[in-house]
Amino acid sequence: MNLNDAMSAFGWAVIIGSLAISAVFSVLAYHRPRLPYLYIAGGAVVVALVAASTVRADVPPVAAPLIALLGMTVAVFGGSPAAATALQLAMGGSAAPGAHGGILVAVRSDEPREPGIAPPRREVLRGGLTIGILERVGGAGSIIAGFPEGLAIVVAIKGVGRFTELEAPEARERFIIGTFASLTWACAAALTVHMAIR
Repeated sequence: MNLNDAMSAFGWAVIIGSLAISAVFSVLAYHRPRLPYLYIAGGAVVVALVAASTVRADVPPVAAPLIALLGMTVAVFGGSPAAATALQLAMGGSAAPGAHGGILVAVRSDEPREPGIAPPRREVLRGGLTIGILERVGGAGSIIAGFPEGLAIVVAIKGVGRFTELEAPEARERFIIGTFASLTWACAAALTVHMAIR
């Protein structure tokens, strides 16, 4: 084995090992939200991305499916805690949580209210966890497949589906921050896979 082969083998080991570490800590962060889990998962993705950008050898046939599986695991599971962390940092606890995973916002009404009585509230952005998983699968899958235009389709579908719920400012802010954080995480993992198996 010459030096180039040894360097390539080391590079593939770093990519697979880093993605495996990131996948484990992404799943942990998803099931037991802890910032250190998310930081370790994110750091491992960065290491894998750097390694994927430097390895020049063709991907070993056995490694390609494993890299794709690990990358999708990181994209799907890590995006939810990344979005939750971004929302917590940006908005704190400013929005009351609803019973179905959304947030409670005041119902707009032109009728005068009695002083001291809170306006009625309704839940918006319900099902965000499930929608987030689907958007990350679609976004990461399109990048891994070499069709980044699919990411625009995913965002457009999500925007159209949520359009009527975005009249409240807190819903708009939550939608934008959560979507960007979730998709940024998924795209980083997917880009790592795309660069490694290109």
